[in-house]
Amino acid sequence: MPHDGHHHDDHEAIEDLDDITEFEVMEQAIRELLVEKGILSASQIQAQIDDMDSRTPVMGQKIIARAWTDSAYRERLISDPKSAFAEMGVTRLDENPEVVVVENTPERHNVIVCTLCSCYPRVLLGMPPAWYKKRAYRSRVVKEPRKVLSEFGTELPDLTKIEVHDSTADMRYLVLPMRPAGTDNWSAEQLEALITRDAMIGVKVPSIV
Repeated sequence: MPHDGHHHDDHEAIEDLDDITEFEVMEQAIRELLVEKGILSASQIQAQIDDMDSRTPVMGQKIIARAWTDSAYRERLISDPKSAFAEMGVTRLDENPEVVVVENTPERHNVIVCTLCSCYPRVLLGMPPAWYKKRAYRSRVVKEPRKVLSEFGTELPDLTKIEVHDSTADMRYLVLPMRPAGTDNWSAEQLEALITRDAMIGVKVPSIV
């Protein structure tokens, strides 16, 4: 759901005081009920949490780097993301939602948010940063995206339209950032180092500076 035009992990403007959200309370209650009913053990739940916590943005970095260096793959990534992910060894995302890859251009910059909770492609990007789950980010980036981006140090030309895409339980988004100028002869490994989690969410842009 595009809207027109956010931030850094420790930027106080994005932080808020709601340390425990309604969803966290619900998650804790469900976890305790699963253990109480004998459906899962506490150790099984913890093992799954540890697995999720160990995830990183490496797979997303590899996918974007290939898209930067292989125009045919880039087209497949945009037109049929899941098939393109499978080419890189990602055959299933958590909960198997639909995925849309949105490409940044000089005319359009894309930013991802989940206004209802914190839906996020963990297999591609690792665990979501704390600010992504904060109410401040989830509400402000929709209303004042250009200002929020500036708080991350991302200043875009006035003529660049900013579109905010709202993830849901059934839909995830991945930003395909623009490849920085001056990287024509760079290897895939060098390019991957430029591709951050925040760039694939859209709050920052890759840079060689």
